[in-house]
Amino acid sequence: MSSLEELVGALEALYERALAKGRERFVGENGRVDGKKLNQEQLAAHGLAYLATETHAARQLAEWAGACGPTERAIAGAYVGELARSLRGGIDLGACETVSLQALGLSEGDLRETILKDELQSWAEEHSSPEAYVGIAKTARDGDPGSLGLERDADGELLMEIRAQFRRFVDSQVIPKAQEIHQQDVLIPMAIVDQMSELGVFGLTIPEEYDGLGMSKVAMCVATEELSRGYIGVGSLGTRAEIAAELILGGGTDEQKKHWLPKIAAGEVLPTAVFTEPNTGSDLAHLGTRATRQDDGSYRVHGQKTWITHAVRADLMTLLARTDADEPGYKGLSMFLAPKTRLDPAPGEPEFVDQGLEGTEIEVLGYRGMKEYELSFDDFAVPADALLGGEEGAGFKQLMRTFESARIQTAARGVGVAQAALDDALLYAMERVQFGRPIFEFPRVARKIGRMVARIQAARQLTFFSARQKDMEKRCDLEAGMAKLLATRAAWESADANVQIHGGNGFAIEYLASRLLVDARVLSIFEGANEIQAHVVARRLLEG
Repeated sequence: MSSLEELVGALEALYERALAKGRERFVGENGRVDGKKLNQEQLAAHGLAYLATETHAARQLAEWAGACGPTERAIAGAYVGELARSLRGGIDLGACETVSLQALGLSEGDLRETILKDELQSWAEEHSSPEAYVGIAKTARDGDPGSLGLERDADGELLMEIRAQFRRFVDSQVIPKAQEIHQQDVLIPMAIVDQMSELGVFGLTIPEEYDGLGMSKVAMCVATEELSRGYIGVGSLGTRAEIAAELILGGGTDEQKKHWLPKIAAGEVLPTAVFTEPNTGSDLAHLGTRATRQDDGSYRVHGQKTWITHAVRADLMTLLARTDADEPGYKGLSMFLAPKTRLDPAPGEPEFVDQGLEGTEIEVLGYRGMKEYELSFDDFAVPADALLGGEEGAGFKQLMRTFESARIQTAARGVGVAQAALDDALLYAMERVQFGRPIFEFPRVARKIGRMVARIQAARQLTFFSARQKDMEKRCDLEAGMAKLLATRAAWESADANVQIHGGNGFAIEYLASRLLVDARVLSIFEGANEIQAHVVARRLLEG
């Protein structure tokens, strides 16, 4: 057994001890997680979630490296080594929050019996040293940042062809326009959207029987990463189609599948998700928007929604509303496939023209190109056949089925933004000359780049792993949640490091670095803020 495997094994042993302590603490004699106690002791619970996430990433990196060459082994060694060295000081929750291992019930003895064995710590120190990271940075500079690890997939050659195809499109059509879209705060040009339709973005995972490409979730990750590398708004366009298609495939009637899925696959219909409300956020159990059934079977909608992406151009809303006013929880919620008028208005022209629907734009720092809106529904008409599956009260259950795919895709978007930051940092560090030499030659600059490489690869491999689980039709809400946690952190860390490498220029609007920073920031908020996601992951771990 290699030292890398031994160290990963030690990390897993430490995590198993933490999990056992967590179950003693949070799981009652009835075998159920004590939700109240979990809420009261969030730091410990979330620490367990992040420890699990980093440990699972270490395992995936080790398996990736084992199937590849010296570059991959160096990257895996750096990531795993740094993790093993850092844990003595606590678990990093992000945003300057750390929770000690003692808070998880672990003792110094637990550490000494696992990751703090002298030979393992010596190996970890050597492989995550500044010199090791500088070496990784140099290999990345020379064109070898490590493989994608797709050779393990049966359709690996096809996946690499997909990546190459989307890379060409992004480099030629997206990147040249991305900065202008951001700075002018305008919608992504329809020419780009139309080309995405031609590439099959919106029907990538829709089954062939509904005119989609019927490809894997791994393929979706590959495409999403590349599109997001070019511009997060472009990568996120596919998310709306993915969510809508998942909803319809999982809960729609045969008629709804036959009507909507081919249109979504072709890009003929652009969907938007209409779930969140101003005062509830992720607390969907208290959602207040009402859909009242009429005598003819249709519905009238009243209420407000917020953070609705690409609302103006959308012509289909997946709308979550309460159909049973006497049922305050999840059981009273229903999902609708609500048509609306698609517009692409010039400045000053109306953005919403459907009776009973009004919208107000929410101005944002980043994540532009699709625009965010608060929507108001006042007697908005929804046809009878728009009720998803023809079943009232099933909305939350139907939505839950989409969470795995949505979070896997969010993770892929995070990897794409992180990769864009790495590419930008490398280019700038090689071109920027200070004191007579490129700043890449300064060890702290190169170390930052090397660490970016390692963190991105860890996030990428964990994301691919979660997608593979989904493709095998295994439950993967846990894996998807962990991938989302790690990839969104990698995006922020990489974007922040890129700004630092740029110095003052990184703070200038004209530079890509500043855009990537604000684009990366939103990733840890949507699809369930990372605090909520850590809570969900912790509960799933404790449930077993």
